[in-house]
Amino acid sequence: MSTLFRTKSVEQSIRDTEEPEHALKKSLSALDLTVFGVGVIIGTGIFVLTGKVAKETAGPATALAFVVAGIVCALAALCYAEFASTVPVAGSAYTFSYASLGELVAWIIGWDLVLEFALGTAVVAVGWSGYVRSLLDNIGWSMPEVLSGPDVAEGFGFDILAFVLVLVLTVILVLGMKLSARVTTVVVAVKLAVVGIVIVAGLFFVKSANYTPFVPDAVPQPSGSGWDAPLVQLVFGYAPTNFGLLGIFTAASIVFFAFIGFDVVATAAEETKVPQRDMPRGILASLLICTVLYVAVSLVVTGMQHYTELSVSAPLADAFKALGHPFYAGVISFGAAVGLTTVCLILLLGQTRVFFAMSRDGLLPRFFSKTHPRFGTPYRPTILLGVIIAIVAGVTSINELATLVNIGTLFAFVVVALGVIVLRRTRPDLPRAFRTPWVPLLPVVSVAASVWLMLNLPAETWLRFGIWMVIGVIIYAVYGRRNSGLAKAAARR
Repeated sequence: MSTLFRTKSVEQSIRDTEEPEHALKKSLSALDLTVFGVGVIIGTGIFVLTGKVAKETAGPATALAFVVAGIVCALAALCYAEFASTVPVAGSAYTFSYASLGELVAWIIGWDLVLEFALGTAVVAVGWSGYVRSLLDNIGWSMPEVLSGPDVAEGFGFDILAFVLVLVLTVILVLGMKLSARVTTVVVAVKLAVVGIVIVAGLFFVKSANYTPFVPDAVPQPSGSGWDAPLVQLVFGYAPTNFGLLGIFTAASIVFFAFIGFDVVATAAEETKVPQRDMPRGILASLLICTVLYVAVSLVVTGMQHYTELSVSAPLADAFKALGHPFYAGVISFGAAVGLTTVCLILLLGQTRVFFAMSRDGLLPRFFSKTHPRFGTPYRPTILLGVIIAIVAGVTSINELATLVNIGTLFAFVVVALGVIVLRRTRPDLPRAFRTPWVPLLPVVSVAASVWLMLNLPAETWLRFGIWMVIGVIIYAVYGRRNSGLAKAAARR
């Protein structure tokens, strides 16, 4: 049992990053990290979820739901910032838990992140493909059904656009982080411009009457049956409500998807020039910027149209169409398509860095831990995972699995918060460029908030997540436990 919870010291983790064949190139600044954070956070959530949540769950109080979800993320972000500045090594929550909670927990969270980022990349690539096909239809070009994916084609369909997107982004990641940062900067600028247009142009069409009532009267949610019901309902008998004050928290568990990705910034710690200073700045700044923009957009959109009339599929664009301004609608659709490109890029980046870190530690074959001699990138896992995800995005309809991304992220939040408490006790001597305030109170609150949002997810999501974790534990027992660097070091002694 003791081998399952052996920890890898922070000092050893940092020494591993100095091996020439396994070292990543340091090229990122605080601005690059902030751009990465904004690039991955602003995506499907703000362009799609706003209308659905406002119409079905919270009304104009959707803005408050974004605030609640932002606070949950901020609590986790403070914990991530301490770890990222103390352990500036690729792998994010995986590396942090290896240094504090032990090898088994590290493997579980790494396995969780591989699922989260892979599924997130594929889902967003399919969403991007849909926006591009819509834009092509507007100019009279239609994609053949057989090349539009299984959601469109009758029978077999291959989403060629999603497939090509992931492959192109894979090449960009192989060529180097600085190139990835430059591409992301350009795309994020376009995305922010579109969000700015929504806010500024939309202000001219806001009607105060649309904000009444700001918090609609509570309506009990339809009782779930079996595995499709929220876990909190099955376990505690608590039935979440739509609208009302409790509906804001229900909405927060949904719009949380809009914040997914800020933790990806932590996976780039090893490629940051001054991680002790720049990682906390990048993580916290990107989260703050996106929260402010989300609140502003949700207030404008629910002010333009009464929440009962909002579109569910494309609320921002359709709100302008309903008011007779199709030009703005077209600009928003274009911005959404461009913006989702960076989401795919950075999710894919995060997954390859976690996979690389696990390989370097021996929990996965070390073949994947060698970096490119010229570009200094983990090209082997990047190519492998890029091809697999491209195929998955091309042939699979996986919208029903999107909630797995939520539960995987929240699980990582819980582990990181607990890790801060443990490492403060076991290694109080470590130099910490950034210290999470009010430990252990703040991490405990972070755990509680994350668990609460997890409980509001369907029981079916918990079941699928549990199956994935069981598969991961089996792989660890068969391969990782015997081949990890710590196991081999112990054998030599």
